[in-house]
Amino acid sequence: QVQLVESGGGLVQAGGSLRLSCAASGSIFSIRAMGWYRQVPGKQRDLVAHFTSAGSPNYAHSVKGRFTISRDSAKNTVYLQMNSLKPDDTAVYYCHAFSLHTDRVVDYWGQGTQVTVSS
Repeated sequence: QVQLVESGGGLVQAGGSLRLSCAASGSIFSIRAMGWYRQVPGKQRDLVAHFTSAGSPNYAHSVKGRFTISRDSAKNTVYLQMNSLKPDDTAVYYCHAFSLHTDRVVDYWGQGTQVTVSS
């Protein structure tokens, strides 16, 4: 099992910044990649930024140039630095990891952290 705990969400004005953190615990050596999704009530959960299994970052077009995903392997933690925030960035942000267990892919999700950007 893998547990993911997010932190760092909050309320900011448009143009402001936040940094989200996600700490992984449990069967951490099974994790192949980690990243971030976001979801607005009534809408699907969308990719924001994610590392590939090869370690390269992918970004949604809407956040490219504003958000940066990074990691600290020693702390089993992934970060999302969010700059130049817009009201459309308002959502619940979820940390995600996929892992291999006896050659089966398993997805894990954090509990979510609310990001609200005011006009």
